[in-house]
Amino acid sequence: MHATDDLKQKATILVVDDTPDNLSLMHGLLKDHYTVKGANNGERAIKIAGGETSPDLILLDIMMPGIDGYEVCRRLKADEKTRDIPVIFLTAKSDMEDEEQGLELGAVDYITKPVSPPILLARVRTQLALKASADFLRDKNEFLEAEVTKRTREVMAIQDVTILAMASLAETRDSDTGNHIRRTQHYVKSLAWKLSTHPRFSAYLTPSNITTLFKSAPLHDIGKVGIPDRILLKPGKLTPEEFEIMKTHTTLGRDAISHAEHDLGMDVAFLTMAKEIAYSHQEKWDGSGYPQGLSGDRIPISARLMAVADVYDALISRRIYKQPMSHADAVQIIKQSSGRHFDPDVVEAFIAIEDHFQAIALSYSDSDEDIQKKLDYLAMSKG
Repeated sequence: MHATDDLKQKATILVVDDTPDNLSLMHGLLKDHYTVKGANNGERAIKIAGGETSPDLILLDIMMPGIDGYEVCRRLKADEKTRDIPVIFLTAKSDMEDEEQGLELGAVDYITKPVSPPILLARVRTQLALKASADFLRDKNEFLEAEVTKRTREVMAIQDVTILAMASLAETRDSDTGNHIRRTQHYVKSLAWKLSTHPRFSAYLTPSNITTLFKSAPLHDIGKVGIPDRILLKPGKLTPEEFEIMKTHTTLGRDAISHAEHDLGMDVAFLTMAKEIAYSHQEKWDGSGYPQGLSGDRIPISARLMAVADVYDALISRRIYKQPMSHADAVQIIKQSSGRHFDPDVVEAFIAIEDHFQAIALSYSDSDEDIQKKLDYLAMSKG
């Protein structure tokens, strides 16, 4: 069986005309080639077209009682369900202005009565073939879009899992971290949204960059993987020599991410931001931080946000060697450090949403079981 024969068998034509004789004439002309449906007014035509099984093509008269053919076409094209059904006006109105109006409304053809059966059939066949091609391309595009969406979700999921796996690797080395990674991730996101309309930050803190920042934040301490246990797990204060070694976690983290990016063979937005955060989150606004001693706006914005998030969480969290500080006390310390440790505008944003920080801390708090695991881990590492 030829494709055109298959097309004819499947195609359904809706004929819309208020004259019974015209409906009968069209039915007799088309029935050997197509499934034919009829409607004697515009309201019924719209109802049939929008039904469970839409016609493949509509032959539409213009002059009808109630709503005319022009209005029927206008409504069909305004409805997402029926807008792609080709409409051919079949009418006694032969003025050029009438034809122009019909085509402007979205009709694909305009045939004046009396009709020539061979011409009508040829035009119907042409429009059905065009519709079949358009439907095929539309279905193909929808399939491809669905596949792209699916693959994109898979890639994003793999990316997220990879980041968390890398961050968790650092977490297993540092018995004090607990849910620190999750908390700081959400702190940074909250700060970013708060500052997204600020003149100093709006160009950088776009929705896309905030998403990237959220993904990158867990890698801020990835460099701790390279710090010896005797220093990383030490319960007391570090000696000056030990602290110098601890400070290298920023460079180790930056370099580890750089090596991963190099092996990938391309720049990746979230890894670029992760490098900034890992390398510069210990810098201070007055230049007294490390590793480079950057000050002011020379410190990347991503790192400035992480600095506040990191310090706040360290203050309110229980450690092997200290009790947690209250939220109010932690807020006070960060306020006092504005302009010295932290960007003043970032501190102002933090103060504005301090309740949100506290809610995040409670949502991702470390349980007593987590604390006991830290103690057990420390005892085991010493043994």
